[in-house]
Amino acid sequence: MGYSVGQVAGFAGVTVRTLHHYDEIGLLAPGERSHAGHRRYGDADLDRLQQILFYRELGFPLDEVAALLDDPDADPRAHLRRQHDLLTARIEKLQKMAAAVEHAMEARTMGINLTPEEKFEVFGDKDPEEHAEEAERRWGGTETYAESQRRTARYTKDDWKRMQAEVASWGERYDALMEAGERPDGESAMDMAEEHRQHITRWFYTCTYEIHRGLGDMYVADERFKAFYDSMRPGLAEHLRDAIAANAGRHTEEA
Repeated sequence: MGYSVGQVAGFAGVTVRTLHHYDEIGLLAPGERSHAGHRRYGDADLDRLQQILFYRELGFPLDEVAALLDDPDADPRAHLRRQHDLLTARIEKLQKMAAAVEHAMEARTMGINLTPEEKFEVFGDKDPEEHAEEAERRWGGTETYAESQRRTARYTKDDWKRMQAEVASWGERYDALMEAGERPDGESAMDMAEEHRQHITRWFYTCTYEIHRGLGDMYVADERFKAFYDSMRPGLAEHLRDAIAANAGRHTEEA
């Protein structure tokens, strides 16, 4: 007797209304009907639904999906090859987006979630391709960049949330430190700079004191990074840069 519309909706993760619509427009007519006239879907119908959902996920409008699936000269392997090619192109696009996010993570300038939609939101009205190219130009050939990519590829959404929580806590405490009038070369400021360095090492790559100095300079020289740190407190970017330099000097002396 096949499967009911409710069962198929559950299998495929679509609504019953969607299946009714597909039937009404002739995109997916169930192969059978029960004695009472209810839709019943067979294995061939499920195969066609899978193909429909593949193409819909890839952004094809319903009329184009119907034309592709109803092409008498096409065979199932041709559909799979086409979908494989399209998915490969999408993977390449997502990899470029990941590289763009990598750039943001270097300075922890933005909140990051893991879905493609949220990755685009990271950049607002900026072109993610621009960030991807800049990230690769700055760090693409370095082991540091490769290490960061290897690590972040394994992170879950919960990992990102924990990382963001650490950043938020650090920012609040650095704001309080500046409010109290702490100098960049003061003990507390240098300790906060060291915490900043260790955060990068723990989450992204081994951040040496030399690398940390370079990042501190970038936080002031790059308008985007400076705006982020100064949004925590005006002048924080320069204060942090000087605290990073003082902390690096302190540890060089100890060595």
